[in-house]
Amino acid sequence: MDVRVIAVIPARYASERFPGKALAKDTGKFLIQHVYEQVIKSPLLEEVIIATDDQRIADACDSFGASWRMTRADHPSGTDRIAEVAAGLDADIIVNVQGDEPLIDPLNIDELINLLDQDRQADMATLSAFFAPDEDIGNPNIVKVVVDCRNHALYFSRCPIPFIRDQGQVQPLHRKHLGLYAYRREVLLSLSRLPATPLEKAEKLEQLRALENGLIIAVKDVRHSAVGIDTPQQYRKFVNQFNKNVK
Repeated sequence: MDVRVIAVIPARYASERFPGKALAKDTGKFLIQHVYEQVIKSPLLEEVIIATDDQRIADACDSFGASWRMTRADHPSGTDRIAEVAAGLDADIIVNVQGDEPLIDPLNIDELINLLDQDRQADMATLSAFFAPDEDIGNPNIVKVVVDCRNHALYFSRCPIPFIRDQGQVQPLHRKHLGLYAYRREVLLSLSRLPATPLEKAEKLEQLRALENGLIIAVKDVRHSAVGIDTPQQYRKFVNQFNKNVK
């Protein structure tokens, strides 16, 4: 691959539902460390950088040897935080990895990078996965995506889309969106300078700003979908599973 790819992991301290979660360490490793150690397994990445707004997270990064950049504290989104870092990077593609997904599959990162590299029409790329039978399609915290015949995103929503009018429909159509993005660097910088759009404000989904401004988002289905950690309860579940696996 003749492109330079850098992953940036946004990690702010003041998480609303779980303050300081990046530094949670009940497994013996910081949560952000678990994420970092999964991401660096991707052979297609030239570099992995943690973007933070808090010196405590920066100090934690130093303790496990991760590169980091200090950013402004007033960024309204992780995308804006990543764009601040990307502005100073020599890269063709920037990968945005959520800082609260310790079980992220490195193969998914490779799939994402290859998708954007090969789809020359696309401005950015992301991943999706079909819902498992026991998952709640109606859960607004699980974002859904619908795609066109070229596997370009048509829309993202917190509502169950598409609406299945014929309940006899057997083909799986509901895809959950995985919060992993790859951007062409200049696209990311341009996108971060655009104001929030009406649909973005309504759904509270940053990716809708890209669609509302006519950008093309390539989407690929993958089998493994990691679950982000938003609450202390979800973190406890991760810790319990981690402890079982290390025994």
